[in-house]
Amino acid sequence: MKSLTVAIIGLGFGRAHIPAFQANGSRVVAVCQRDEASARAIADRYGVDSVFTHWEAMLERVRPEVVVIATPPRLHHAIALRALAGGAHVLCEKPLALTAAEARAMVDAAARAGRVAMTGFNWRFPVAMQRFNAMVREGALGRVFHVHARFLGSRFADEAVAPTWRMDRAEAGHGAMGDMGVHLIDLVRWNFGDFVRLVATAGIAYPSRDIPGGARPADAEDFCAVVGELATGASVTLSVSRAAHGMSEHTIEACGTRGTLAYRLGREGPRWFDGELRGASVASGLGVMPVTETAGPAAGDQLEVIGRTTIAALVARFLEATERGLTPAPSFADGLGAQVVLDAVLESLARRTWMDVAGPQPVRAH
Repeated sequence: MKSLTVAIIGLGFGRAHIPAFQANGSRVVAVCQRDEASARAIADRYGVDSVFTHWEAMLERVRPEVVVIATPPRLHHAIALRALAGGAHVLCEKPLALTAAEARAMVDAAARAGRVAMTGFNWRFPVAMQRFNAMVREGALGRVFHVHARFLGSRFADEAVAPTWRMDRAEAGHGAMGDMGVHLIDLVRWNFGDFVRLVATAGIAYPSRDIPGGARPADAEDFCAVVGELATGASVTLSVSRAAHGMSEHTIEACGTRGTLAYRLGREGPRWFDGELRGASVASGLGVMPVTETAGPAAGDQLEVIGRTTIAALVARFLEATERGLTPAPSFADGLGAQVVLDAVLESLARRTWMDVAGPQPVRAH
């Protein structure tokens, strides 16, 4: 495929996108973040020529063919609209925006510009999840009764951890649901269809924490539980936490008339990024289902491993779409579909009751 020029805005999780694009033959020509010294160190590490501290200047001066947005969600809408208007294709990290209204504007802007616009739902791409999805679509479960999904991590389990923008709802939109739960929402929608109603409960692990700068208490949830109903009638439970000591995994278990599928991705072992899959039918117990290993390479720190495996697979689909004029998945429309559910979660938390999930939700692309 043609080698495209790429600029990356935000170098926290955004750093993982550098080896992902480089592994696919694209040239990362610029990076941007407020801490210039850190940005220059990252640029030197990966052989990137240009460093910026302001995204507006970067878009104006570099004119990249692809823009990766990995900033706090507060900035996603503004950057995406500017990048699309400038003719760039856009890959935006999740959650797509602060609200579904912003996400819809981003979907519309991409359509007007005729550019490829993709949401960073990289956890669709472990080989075990790809097989899970294929088996669901082939009917291995039959009519699905219930789906149980969880995403547990320990990043903010220690009270002494320094506050970040992820604890500030004004910057992040959500806490654990935006960090982690949005991936579960996407995986449920991709595999099983749309949410129609839900109820949620959530909490903050250490109410004494302040947002960065100490201006006010942290207000983004550290753990959240959601019970929902899908359009098919199946029930769903989601459990997320970024305050779970010793935990780093996500799982999905689904049961139906023909059997059960149980997926797990933990962060241990040399090939953890491939995931694990177990299955049962009406005539068998739950057993391990072998999955094909990814080719790798998988060397480096954890961000680089994620970049060279799950994000690289997403980027390959993104670049194919730019080359062939395809609509990629996961698209901005998929990001909007998840955002609609996130909005309902926030409303349920505020009202402390069941909420209908506003529709129509976008059609899921496979």
